[in-house]
Amino acid sequence: MSNAGTVVILAAGAGTRFLSRKPKVLQPLCGRPMLGWILDQARALSPERIVLVLGHGADEVRAAVEVDCAAMGATAAERASLRFVLQAERKGTGHAVLLALPELAPSDPVVVLYGDMPLLRTESLSALCAARSTADAAILTAVVSKPRGFGRILRHAGEFAGVVEEQDASAEQKRITEVNLGVYAFARADLERCLPRLTNHNTQGEYYLTDVPAMVLAAGGRVRALELEDEREAIGVNTIEHLSEARRELQWRILAAHMARGVYIEDPATTFIDHGVTIAAGARILPCTVIRGGVTIGAECEVGPFTHLRAGTVLAAGAEVGNFTEAKNAHIGEHTKAKHLSYLGDVTIGHHANIGAGTIVANYDGKQKHRTLIGDRAFVGSGSVLIAPCQVGAGALTGGGAVVTRNSNVPPGEAWVGVPARPMKKKEQSS
Repeated sequence: MSNAGTVVILAAGAGTRFLSRKPKVLQPLCGRPMLGWILDQARALSPERIVLVLGHGADEVRAAVEVDCAAMGATAAERASLRFVLQAERKGTGHAVLLALPELAPSDPVVVLYGDMPLLRTESLSALCAARSTADAAILTAVVSKPRGFGRILRHAGEFAGVVEEQDASAEQKRITEVNLGVYAFARADLERCLPRLTNHNTQGEYYLTDVPAMVLAAGGRVRALELEDEREAIGVNTIEHLSEARRELQWRILAAHMARGVYIEDPATTFIDHGVTIAAGARILPCTVIRGGVTIGAECEVGPFTHLRAGTVLAAGAEVGNFTEAKNAHIGEHTKAKHLSYLGDVTIGHHANIGAGTIVANYDGKQKHRTLIGDRAFVGSGSVLIAPCQVGAGALTGGGAVVTRNSNVPPGEAWVGVPARPMKKKEQSS
């Protein structure tokens, strides 16, 4: 059984405080747009439908959702469950959900999420849905040290009594530290009844969704307010500074998940691993390492220190990539080593090869990128430059400082040296 009938994601904001033309919900966060994390929250509730209310940059946001669905392997049914609603004129959160009403699934509850709250955990949202099953509506709250713009929770005898927005709060109410997160679970019937009756008689001139719980109470219903145990889940991202706060928390969750699966991360404080990275148990990640999304690392690999692995890079079991080495779209074979000061771009390297210090795989000719092949047990000497496309055969060797030019093919077992690299002549045996 679904936890939610519909999840509505409010994602219409422009994010003007970012000073960026990119929509706020598409700001990057640990290797994916921020909205991707909210889509994960929605999917975790197994809803019948997910309705996204879009506004600023709607076409760009919709395209990003399609990309996220592809990256997460969404099924045809999951894609079909997505609905998009345009809020061309932003008149508040209540207005946004009102526009979404025709797209709601017939079953309850309707869960409302925000496109700029990436840290909410599945457990918290499941608890919200469970609370709604014993009441007419439920909301998430948090006691925070810095309320910074959140509406304050009003209680009477411990029970929820309403929400007052900060702009409309009295000085006494502004001292309340329990805040409304704007995350709700409603019955569809209550939304259909209450949303058309909202007014914009407030300092912002907007239709507040926060007025709906009070309307449910006034009709004799019960509203449960659930306080989060960890206020970090309540971080809302409205500035670049807030984005950095969210990144720190999500980064720790990513690192902790890898460590729980048997990955040795020597110094989490200096290790950056994006969403969408696969690392096998037994791998070692050393300090000051950056691993971007779309990287796969096999068992017993060693990465770092000061290593940058970019999308498309695959390290087979036992491979070692070390100090100040960058790899992009590189397939590195079992027990191959690239330990020092190298750039490995668009390259396939076989097993048990050695990539000497200072090696550059020059993959870009100024217009296109080309691929390089390095065979099993090859030895690429220090300071070699391999100009793609080219090949270094199995067991072949390049001498220190060799420049293997474009379209060259170092045959298996041969040694090439010089600039440009040519086969090394055998010394004549003395008579």
